[in-house]
Amino acid sequence: MPKVAIITGAPNDHSRLNGILNYALTVFREEGVSSEVIKVHELPAEDLITANFDSLAINEANKMIKNSDGLVVLTPVYKASYSGILKTYLDLMPQKILEDKIILPLVIGGSFGHLLTIEYALNPVLSALGASHVVNGVFTIDHHIERKGKNQFTIQKEAQHRLKKGLDQFVKEIKISTPLIQ
Repeated sequence: MPKVAIITGAPNDHSRLNGILNYALTVFREEGVSSEVIKVHELPAEDLITANFDSLAINEANKMIKNSDGLVVLTPVYKASYSGILKTYLDLMPQKILEDKIILPLVIGGSFGHLLTIEYALNPVLSALGASHVVNGVFTIDHHIERKGKNQFTIQKEAQHRLKKGLDQFVKEIKISTPLIQ
């Protein structure tokens, strides 16, 4: 069974980004893809801020990524870039950890004016970490995701269609690259 690690750079569990996370988890479950989630805001803040490379929690998160076939990176856009909380974790990842991984960026922002964040801000950092196979990322406008209750969200049809297309392509590529017997 293919295994995917998911990093979410949301600042909390109330972020609309969690609507995308929940949707991705559902797609992976339906497609028979195992997934583990790394919520950066739940990692020890002091370890992130002080760049504690010896942190047990950080090393466990890195191990999840190392043992995965692919990685999904979810982030909101702040000031035309990915979230600072995500950056604190990316800085603690080993240099070539994303080598031979299939990567899917999923980004949420206030307008399509931030669409290029994937190409010009996030992808170069992923490349520096060894990523060479980045599937076309999906950008979602935040008001296309409506909060319905505690950690419950509804994604508008158009946005859901784009997410499904990106996730399906990612799953297809993960399944092609994953050996049948692991």
